[in-house]
Amino acid sequence: VSGQHGYWASLRIEPDLIFWIKEAQKEDSEIWTIVENLNKQVEFHLDEDNVLWKGTRLVVPNDATLREALLTEAHSSPFSVHPGLPQTQRRHDAIWVVVDRLTKSAHFLPIRKDYSVSRLAEIFQQEIVRLHGTPSAIVSDRDPRFASRFWERFTESLGNQA
Repeated sequence: VSGQHGYWASLRIEPDLIFWIKEAQKEDSEIWTIVENLNKQVEFHLDEDNVLWKGTRLVVPNDATLREALLTEAHSSPFSVHPGLPQTQRRHDAIWVVVDRLTKSAHFLPIRKDYSVSRLAEIFQQEIVRLHGTPSAIVSDRDPRFASRFWERFTESLGNQA
């Protein structure tokens, strides 16, 4: 992330907030301790604008006013600012929650965000159909086109025509 705009999770940070963070980092003694020991720190790095990052996350100084401004910006956004799950050894970076509305039971399936609809249909068959049989309906909180494509791929994986 570089240039005049940055990204904090899924939230676009305005240039004035980036500038504010950069200036506040210069005045934070804890951050200077980290910067002075960068050669010993693997997870921290400075970008080309001398802004401190921990991996892909921006280090926010201990400045109550700045933190409040960031939280206000985050909560006024229609997007989630949660950075997501850490990647597993198998590169899973998301959890697919499948709920049986009748029994109120839930299955939590590790997946990757880049899985195709076909791959999700395979996982559904392996993990859900194996235990509960073929569902008569699927309700999705995603785009209706996703549910339609998923149902089509799922029935294909069963050997039926959609």
